[in-house]
Amino acid sequence: MRTIELWPGASKDSIGEDNQGCPSLTLYPVPGEGISSAVIVCPGGGYSCRAPHEGEPIAKWLNGLGISAFVLNYHVAPYEHPVPLQDAQRAIRTVRHHAEEWRIDSNRIGILGFSAGGHLASTAGTHFDAGDQESADPIERHSSRPDLMVLCYPVITFQGEFAHIGSMHNLLGQTPDEKLVAHLSNEQQVTKETPPTFLWHTADDAAVPVENCLLFAAALSRHKVPFDLHVFESGRHGIGLAGDHAEAYIWPELCANWLKKQHFA
Repeated sequence: MRTIELWPGASKDSIGEDNQGCPSLTLYPVPGEGISSAVIVCPGGGYSCRAPHEGEPIAKWLNGLGISAFVLNYHVAPYEHPVPLQDAQRAIRTVRHHAEEWRIDSNRIGILGFSAGGHLASTAGTHFDAGDQESADPIERHSSRPDLMVLCYPVITFQGEFAHIGSMHNLLGQTPDEKLVAHLSNEQQVTKETPPTFLWHTADDAAVPVENCLLFAAALSRHKVPFDLHVFESGRHGIGLAGDHAEAYIWPELCANWLKKQHFA
């Protein structure tokens, strides 16, 4: 395990304790000489912090499936959009750039996020580009499109009765422009180019309404993007791997089966 800067040599000025060391990637490579897939992990925290139990434990679970993992230490409030998205895009480009060195298949790089980290992951999966081939920075020449997404009780929408207002205000400020609110309500940004997605939520989540997951799944369905959706009848928000949860404990197994189907595990 080691941590690398996403922009080596850039200014390290950070506002607030939660932004120290940002942006960076903590690497959890799969041992051995073979080529593996990779997943970038975005912990949740309402864009105000990053929850530890949604970082390293997830990376180690992915390692157990034979997947190299990279925990993204992305900027949170008071940094606002587009800074966290730029961190996520840079992370994807960085893993692609170092794919040969890190024994990664550059065509099997996914992104996984919890809660607001799920919003960041779904933003990366709906707001991507092919890279700037004219850039002096070779990392920036790579595509920022993830090859798949795993969204765990994600924040998806900033509009209507199911919006997660706290995440929106942390990311966009207290009085955000309505066009930007719509632009980052990711159920509206799905296209046929959106990558295959695994989603799960609990039906009575009191923090992020399950409709966030359902809205995104419906958009994927409309655009004929493959997806796997699981909604558990009850449970609290923020349960991570959910090992002690009576229902959602099975999500890692379900996700592992789906990752195998996607040729990631």
